[in-house]
Amino acid sequence: MKTKIIIISMITFASMISMAQKITYPVTKKVKQADTYFGTKVADPYRWLEDDKSAATAEWVKQQNVVTNNYLLAIPHRNEIKERLTELWDYPKMGVPFRKGNFLFYYKNSGTQNQSVLYVQNLTTSEERILLDPNTMSGDGTLSLGNISVTKDGQYLAYSYALSGSDWNEIRIIEVEGVQLNDTLKWIKFSDISWSGNGFYYSRYDAPKGDALSAKNEFHKVYYHRLNTPQIKDQLIFEDPKAPLRNYSLSVSDDQTYQFLYATESTSGNALSFRKAGNNNVPFIPIATGFKSDNSIIDVINGKFLMLTNDEAPNMKLVLVDPNKPQRENWKTFVPESNAVIESAQLAYGMVYVQYMENAQSKANFYALDGTFVKTLPLPGLGTISGFNGDKDDVAAYFAFTSFTYPSTIFKVDMVNISTSVYFAPKIDFNPENYISEQVKYKSKDGTSVTMFIVRNKKVKTTGDNPTLLYGYGGFNISLTPSFSISRLLFLEQGGIIAIPNLRGGGEYGQKWHQAGTKLEKQNTFDDFISAAEYLIREKYTSSSKLAIQGGSNGGLLVGACMTQRPDLFKVAVPQVGVLDMLRYHLFTIGWAWKSDYGSSEKKNEFQYIYKYSPLHNLKKGIQYPATLITTADHDDRVVPAHSFKFAATLQECQTGENPVLIRIESKAGHGAGKPTAKQIEETTDIWAFIFHNLNLKYLTKEELKDQNKNSTKFK
Repeated sequence: MKTKIIIISMITFASMISMAQKITYPVTKKVKQADTYFGTKVADPYRWLEDDKSAATAEWVKQQNVVTNNYLLAIPHRNEIKERLTELWDYPKMGVPFRKGNFLFYYKNSGTQNQSVLYVQNLTTSEERILLDPNTMSGDGTLSLGNISVTKDGQYLAYSYALSGSDWNEIRIIEVEGVQLNDTLKWIKFSDISWSGNGFYYSRYDAPKGDALSAKNEFHKVYYHRLNTPQIKDQLIFEDPKAPLRNYSLSVSDDQTYQFLYATESTSGNALSFRKAGNNNVPFIPIATGFKSDNSIIDVINGKFLMLTNDEAPNMKLVLVDPNKPQRENWKTFVPESNAVIESAQLAYGMVYVQYMENAQSKANFYALDGTFVKTLPLPGLGTISGFNGDKDDVAAYFAFTSFTYPSTIFKVDMVNISTSVYFAPKIDFNPENYISEQVKYKSKDGTSVTMFIVRNKKVKTTGDNPTLLYGYGGFNISLTPSFSISRLLFLEQGGIIAIPNLRGGGEYGQKWHQAGTKLEKQNTFDDFISAAEYLIREKYTSSSKLAIQGGSNGGLLVGACMTQRPDLFKVAVPQVGVLDMLRYHLFTIGWAWKSDYGSSEKKNEFQYIYKYSPLHNLKKGIQYPATLITTADHDDRVVPAHSFKFAATLQECQTGENPVLIRIESKAGHGAGKPTAKQIEETTDIWAFIFHNLNLKYLTKEELKDQNKNSTKFK
């Protein structure tokens, strides 16, 4: 969605408020559509908006975007917000390098390039060159790279890419010396790329029979592709026609002696089996069955499988599995469960690297191959580790470290003595000494203790009237840990407060914490978020009139549920690509896999529970809801845009009072992954402009900020 910036210079803030009251929303037609769930009749008058390919839906989207654009473009200082965001965004960035053969691979972005560029460096000559530049592979920057996998000798690289943010990928292969092969593999989703022999294993669906962006994804299959052959010749390795709602992936051990087959029915829990490589007709032997635990093979140590599992270990443990006796009763503990959650593990220079999360922050230890402790990885402070890259024979490894006040920095590890040095540090217009981050604890509705990060400028005092953004997720075992955010920096330098609670449903405190926010306990997630808001108000960080809430995907559900349950508590709500129709989410694309977290309207007790909180079904006329900006995108085939369309139409119908209800529908974008920098900046600009305007905040220019910092010991 390309728009021209309109600079408003003669409109006062008071007149802007008046203008906001006069929004005329498009008339959304209603149809006589209803479903009956276990004797309960549920109307669905905007069902027609589920057909995102219809002319009627396209016209509705067009009209909604006109209203939204006119509102956003007229907000004072929107242009200054965009200029400042672009200025902050424009600095060199680098991904974590990894080595294969005699080459080092890494991503770089010069600043505001739409997509990061994949580079390769010859370790003998130190020559650096571009291997893949997605910015030149499409005219508008909407092609993004996904998985990349390099052969052990560094000769070939297979890469997946997506268009317009879709989950659908294609895979192509390039020689690392630069020659592109003709191989093109299509209809790929949720796939690894595992090299073996003269090709690799991958997973895909059959070509969809319905709408590729909304049809249910069924019958995932594993194939083997041989280089320089057409996809139609690929060998089918595994399928299960009796289980259409399972996903499969196959990986090969580093020494190429074993194949491991993973099967999933949802976003948590998997089955795992194995067989010796070399004969694809031999049946797989089960290691873990039942889909009740998460299990992943790390590598092979002295003929035994090193496996990470939460089977009877909610915080994860490492075990050794004997391929001759793979049954669970024969597993041997290698690194036991502890109070800290094990996030990942890998072999590194004759040791085992184990990364933990403790109190929603990272730490890492090294263990010898007999399981004894060797050393802790030195870190620059409390924060988050990502991407520890180093093969088991490498004398050097690399990782990234970040925190709320520490921009993502690449460190190189000397594996001989496990010492670290800065490999790449970004240069940003930002002074970390001006900011403080703290972790507090508060009580949720049922008395459960919940942690929350709070970030602010040191000059911001607890006066009870600070503009505050409360951001949350709380689902699918995903953790919100400290990380540096350019988009949030703009709000912080304006005197805003960022608050991020670690809600039940997330993974910050292990499997039990996750399960405590799922299915018939999902309300705990919303209670934790509402209690976080009440804590911030009680402790005088902010007030309801200065409080905005934001979340995406499952976090969009969070925002939708909390704003319908407690509309009085928040002034602004920004649900992004949210799961908002809890009765029908499972009918589209991969939605069926979310039943492990949400339950389903197909079961009576689960229907009765989720119907009570489903955001779409709990909007009521005569209530003033927060000023709401809903965001979605036309190529979102993860959480289809119908969720946001129907929620926006219903909320516009129900809203009472002056608070606006807008929906921002991006074109040629998806659920979020791979979104071009230009689109990210435009969307972030609109969100901050909406928040500033509806919290009744004056945006301070750089000159005004400098004057305020000189003349005051706190923000006014």
